Amino acid sequence: MTALRLVSSFDDIPSESWNRLSGTSRAANEPYHPFLSHAYLSALEDSGSATTETGWLGRHLLLEDAAGELIGAVPCYLKSHSQGEYVFDHGWADAFERAGGRYYPKLQASIPFTPATGPRLLHVTSGHVGEIRKSLAAGLRSAVGQLDVSSAHVTFLPEEEVATFEAEGYLHRLDVQFHFENTGFANHDEFLETLASRKRKALKKERRAALENGITIDWLTGRDLTEEIWDQFFAFYMDTGSRKWGRPYLTRAFYSLIGERMADDILLVMAKRNGRYIAGAINFIGSDALYGRHWGCIEDHPFLHFEVCYHQAIDFALEKGLARVEAGAQGEHKLARGYMPSLTHSAHFIAHAGLRRAVAHYLSAERAEVEAAGGYLAEHGPFRKGDNETN
Repeated sequence: MTALRLVSSFDDIPSESWNRLSGTSRAANEPYHPFLSHAYLSALEDSGSATTETGWLGRHLLLEDAAGELIGAVPCYLKSHSQGEYVFDHGWADAFERAGGRYYPKLQASIPFTPATGPRLLHVTSGHVGEIRKSLAAGLRSAVGQLDVSSAHVTFLPEEEVATFEAEGYLHRLDVQFHFENTGFANHDEFLETLASRKRKALKKERRAALENGITIDWLTGRDLTEEIWDQFFAFYMDTGSRKWGRPYLTRAFYSLIGERMADDILLVMAKRNGRYIAGAINFIGSDALYGRHWGCIEDHPFLHFEVCYHQAIDFALEKGLARVEAGAQGEHKLARGYMPSLTHSAHFIAHAGLRRAVAHYLSAERAEVEAAGGYLAEHGPFRKGDNETN
């Protein structure tokens, strides 16, 4: 006998119980997804970044066995908007509300502000995994009626979870990100040798140009992440975020909390000139991947963004033996720098039959377009013909 329930905060979930779920512990031979850790998710709530006031009201779905032990979960939020998700449904919301419907609130199963693929149907590694996944997907669908919301959206889930959601009546959506795949390169120069000559020369020139004007690069992690460093990085984040998004999502307290709780999982790539840091990018370190999140700067220099966010991330991944770099959402400019197209997946349950039909028709055409675009982009990658492989 199992039971499903919703809780409003990670304060209601013991960290040990949560981190035993698949994909959230550092146990041997298990994948580690830093964004699914209790440390990361609770920091978003505790810092005021993902709260009721910012439109992210926790409604985390828990599955417990007869003894009350946590055996499955889905991180979920009631959303009053569609910001900070990176899978865009604004058009669906506008159309439904023009027709007299109420799209918000909706239920969002995701990691706030984090477009990184990882398990969404979290479960213990033993027992009836298929049944647990099915129960969670069905429970999320049932929560739509229980909470009287329009829909449930599960974003950046792994491909192997798609069939479970489709069997429960969810619609499948595709998108494209750009990832660097480490196929066993010893260093960055060895990677460059796989590129077409013109592309290789362009990237070498770009990297030299980025470090002109006396700029140097530091990698900071673990004990390096002091409050002074976070103050400097937050200034970069606020400056760039205010210009790009209008209202940055994350609070200063968020950085202090992740610095306390998961410093060894974080890499800051910081650019220094004239004795002070002028730019930086934050990355999170998983068991087999480096996840680039956001960057900021207080001085503009040609190509510095590409160096700090993309080239240095590849350098770090190769040095640490990581299989890939995921550099965040969108950005076809990543292609020229060795980041190849990779499909991402989301699942959507829509309660209203009319809206569901319309969205299903739209997604059918969109999936074909996304797959065609991914194939086209892969053909135009920087690698010598015959060397480029894509997901």
